[in-house]
Amino acid sequence: MRFGYYSWIDPTYLLVIFGALICMIASARVKTTFGKYSRFRSMSNMTGAQAAERILRTAGIYDVAIRHVSGNLTDHYNPRNKTLNLSDSVYGSASVAAVGVAAHECGHAIQHQKSYAPLAIRSAIVPVANIGSTLAWPFILIGMFFTSSTGSLLINIGIFCFSFAVLFQLVTLPVEFNASGRALVMLEHTGMLTSDELKKTRKVLRAAALTYVASAAAAILQLLRLLILFGGRNDD
Repeated sequence: MRFGYYSWIDPTYLLVIFGALICMIASARVKTTFGKYSRFRSMSNMTGAQAAERILRTAGIYDVAIRHVSGNLTDHYNPRNKTLNLSDSVYGSASVAAVGVAAHECGHAIQHQKSYAPLAIRSAIVPVANIGSTLAWPFILIGMFFTSSTGSLLINIGIFCFSFAVLFQLVTLPVEFNASGRALVMLEHTGMLTSDELKKTRKVLRAAALTYVASAAAAILQLLRLLILFGGRNDD
């Protein structure tokens, strides 16, 4: 039996469903873990913003601005304008969870300062990944209307474009894990968190890291589905 877009029932949807499921589980876990450890106030009584400022200064970074952004867990470091953006639940909170997330974003700023190669690679492929994600499905859908080599070419271009989005997800993994590692080292070095608090913070950062693993896995499964669906078309 031949599967693909010729079938009414497409078993490859199971790959998409599985990818979406693991992303939902990872997202739920990070929210639950962050919420749990947001109830533990750090002994240092430093807010996420204060912790970030201290870590940056300790690392010798003075040209990164710390900003407050709206939303929940929308924290991010922007290497283009050197801003460390902390969300509502992190910026003014003195919980071990907030301090951990703020320290993680500082980890990205330290990566930038030290020219960490995976971060540079990720930043370089962002435009290509964005364009690839935008063009992938239009090429694939248009290609499905052709039965000739033209259709195969368009579909292959679409799959190639989508592969850049997968590459971005894969490069993101070492960047995020390394940032968390740097965060824990700096928190211990500065003495902002006790050993028990560091254990709690580690759990928060580990849960957050799993969301990136889930996203990468989902992207790979989607790419695998495309290869299964259309990989045999060139042989027709």
